[in-house]
Amino acid sequence: MYLDVVHQRTFYDLPLGRMLRVLLGARIRAFWPELRDRRLIGIGYAGPYMRPYLDEAERCVAAMPAAQGVVAWPRGGRNSAALVDETELPFFDNSFDNALVVHGVDHSGDPDAMLREVWRVLAPGGRMIVVLPNRRGLWARSEISPFGYGRPFSRGQIEALLRACQFNTLGTDEALFLPPTKSRMLLRSARAWERVGRRMWPAFAGLLLVEAEKQIYRGTPVGRTRLIRAFRPTFIPDGAATGLTVPPGPPALIASAETAPVHRSGSTPTRAR
Repeated sequence: MYLDVVHQRTFYDLPLGRMLRVLLGARIRAFWPELRDRRLIGIGYAGPYMRPYLDEAERCVAAMPAAQGVVAWPRGGRNSAALVDETELPFFDNSFDNALVVHGVDHSGDPDAMLREVWRVLAPGGRMIVVLPNRRGLWARSEISPFGYGRPFSRGQIEALLRACQFNTLGTDEALFLPPTKSRMLLRSARAWERVGRRMWPAFAGLLLVEAEKQIYRGTPVGRTRLIRAFRPTFIPDGAATGLTVPPGPPALIASAETAPVHRSGSTPTRAR
């Protein structure tokens, strides 16, 4: 279920949203230190995390699903946002080098179709980062952020989904170890929570980040033999007896001496005695 785009924009203007932009943006930047002369697409509501790449990327496009709605992005600049159907993106094949999916896979009603469209518009060897709520974390159970309204994933589940959509997982990371809260005092200590949580309870992070690469060819397992039964049709004439054993060779023609006629030249046929 997609949240309305106005609610998401309002959330990222709040202190909690600004804190998320800083913490999550740092983890994304660790995967992609720079995207100079690269073409970047953001799917879902990825605008707050694409902003640092505006000045260095060749192109930045914020593709916002129709069920969510669209707002102009970036603020104060030339609009680079588009209203799209996430299962039929209006871009040519191999149009982008990088894709950032935030509030996308977890909110989509058909994440397989969405990821296959991302695969299509990415160039060969293109990279994608997917951000989504951790099934074990507390943020997936809280409604104070957009990450509490989508479907949470475990690491194994998202890796299996990416593999099914022909993506090869390159690396994973966690973020948001702070408990879900709007307390300004706790928000000020968010960086300390991140350092402690990364060491003490990494499995219970609020968010998962997965970087994947577009695969051109699907791998084929080797070392296994698969037998396929082939059936040959047998046609039996109607009325033929079945279950009888027919001896090999042509059938013998036997004539009875009592009834076999004998023909002699120059004489009338007579019966043999």
